[in-house]
Amino acid sequence: MHHKLATQNLGITIGRAGQVVDQGEWDIVFCSRFITEYNLYRRGGNNLFPIYLYPDTSKATLFDSELQTDAPGGRRPNLAPTFIADCSQRLGMEFLPDGKGDLHKTFGPEDILHYMYALFYSASYRNRYAAFLKIDFPRLPLTSNPHLFRALCERGERLVRLHLMEQFGKALPTYPAEGNNIVEKIEYVERRNQLEQGCVYINIAQYFDGIPPELWESDIGGYQICEKWLKDRKGQVLSFNDIKLYQRIVAALIETTSLMKQIDEVIEEHGGWPIE
Repeated sequence: MHHKLATQNLGITIGRAGQVVDQGEWDIVFCSRFITEYNLYRRGGNNLFPIYLYPDTSKATLFDSELQTDAPGGRRPNLAPTFIADCSQRLGMEFLPDGKGDLHKTFGPEDILHYMYALFYSASYRNRYAAFLKIDFPRLPLTSNPHLFRALCERGERLVRLHLMEQFGKALPTYPAEGNNIVEKIEYVERRNQLEQGCVYINIAQYFDGIPPELWESDIGGYQICEKWLKDRKGQVLSFNDIKLYQRIVAALIETTSLMKQIDEVIEEHGGWPIE
């Protein structure tokens, strides 16, 4: 964990066996710049993989074997040299040991993470490899198509920024009714005249409006996010910042759904499965 304490080191959190969360579709993948608790997912099993490794200065000795670099904090990419060489040869690009490349002539460790994140949020990937995802870590198929790699990196980076709450989606739900803002009883109600939209009531009078049914039911890590965030605050008064945060979470999830569809479309445009 000292690799995550050294700085805001981006990492990907993955569960090894998909059946532990008792879900139909594998969804135990997320990202973080900070340390995470082992039970991040509904039934635990969170394994955190930082994209960079930092030298442990508290244990440094004269014969310390950890490699020092010129990157911030002396960090180095947490990627096997053989994997880097394989990617570089396939893509015809030079690997930069820190940050991101231009995705035309160069790529970096953060590009790899974005590419990985996009594929793991592909519904077609999850369906195609469903049997394997139940019993082991997900495997990363590599592409030799730089156009596909670039398109997946771009969408993966947007997903990461949304999930880190560093960027926000535009489709913010409204919170139109006045009241005491106390979370009392959480209930989702579909509109009779607009079946593709709905409201999430937090008490008898107040609600968040503009939440599609598929979003309300969507899961990450075995949790129904839109419901769980409110359930964890039952009996509490939502502050102005709480309300804004929930709206941004919903907007991020709405765009996540859109990006997942875009990722599948991009894969199909470049030849579909298996990725080559």
